[in-house]
Formats: sequence, C-alpha cells, structure tokens
Amino acid sequence: MTTKKSDDQDRIVIKKYANRRLYNTATSSYVTLDHLSQMVKDNTDFVVYDAKSGEDITRPVLTQIIVEEENKGQNLLPISFLRQLIGFYGDSLQGLVPSYLEQAMRAFGHNQEQMREYMQGTMQGIFPFGQFEEMNKQNIALFEQTMKMFSPFLQENENGGQPGATPTKPAAPASAQSDASLNELKSQLEAMQAQLNSLAGGKTDK
Repeated sequence: MTTKKSDDQDRIVIKKYANRRLYNTATSSYVTLDHLSQMVKDNTDFVVYDAKSGEDITRPVLTQIIVEEENKGQNLLPISFLRQLIGFYGDSLQGLVPSYLEQAMRAFGHNQEQMREYMQGTMQGIFPFGQFEEMNKQNIALFEQTMKMFSPFLQENENGGQPGATPTKPAAPASAQSDASLNELKSQLEAMQAQLNSLAGGKTDK
C-alpha cells in the first residue's frame, strides 16, 4: 500500500471519502472528476488519497477519469490498443510496457506542442495542414509500433511453447530482441525530431 509522501507539499492533495466524494484540501471544497480532469489539462499536479486508509489511489482515479471521458464519446483509445494493453497484464513483459508507453506519449506530447507553436506563428493563422497531418500520422504510427514490437513475445507466450509454425532459425535471446526494439523506437523518435527541426528552420528562413 502506498501512503502519503513527504514531497506532497509540492502537490495538491485530494482526499476521497467513503461516499465517493472528492475533497480538495487546497481550496477546502469538494470537487468532481470533471474538476480533476481540468486540473490535469492545466498541468496542475495533484495526488489522491483514500481519506480513511491514507492509501495513494491517484492511479485508479485517473483511470476512472479516462473511463468517464471515453463514455462521453471522447474516444482516444482504439479497441485494438485496449485489447493489446489488457493482454500484457500478468505477462512476463508487463514491467516493460509502462516505460514504452511513457516514452511514446512524451514524444507525442513534445511534437504536438511544437506543432501548435509553429501554427500560431505561421502566416497569421494560415498554416500548412498537409505537413502536420503527415506528422500526426507518424506520431500515431509510432505509438502503435511501441505495442506491436511485443507481438512476437505475446505469440510465444500464448502458444506456451507448443509446436506451431516451424521457425527458419533459432529465436534471438529476449534481451537481444528487447535491445533491438529499443533501438528501433529511438531511431524513429530521432527521425521525427529531425523533421520538426527542419520545419522550424524553414519557418525561420521565411
């Protein structure tokens, strides 16, 4: 069980009571999941504790916000992605998934911010949608690729080592395959960053 940490003075503390009400200790007022959702969008850091046990329940509360947004029709998570994600629970590679997703989302967020800045400063609001549409496709492809990299491992685990299609050569060690996946992801991130730098350079020359 994770309880209150000493560095919480830098974050807003939200307490959740047995009646499911959420209490913002910074404003001394009750809030809703919509309020917390807006705090996330405003980059306001907060942590949620169970008022009775003191357990850190930030993760399930954030997950609940995602569920609520999805129920409103704000569909950001493709069904195929959700199925792949669920498939990793209990898998031997489960521990690697968070770092892959975090890295992919960090790169996606960084690129999106640069695209917004570029659009705001280009031709007084008239900007090249085609280039950004293509970059957005690359972002999505990169995010999906982070999950597809694990497909060979999943198939092997699902087969339980039972005979299937006969491999033409022995499989590479798991560590070697993992290193190759990391290198591939890094190369894609660097390529995307190079494209952003090229766009930024083109803007400066105008």
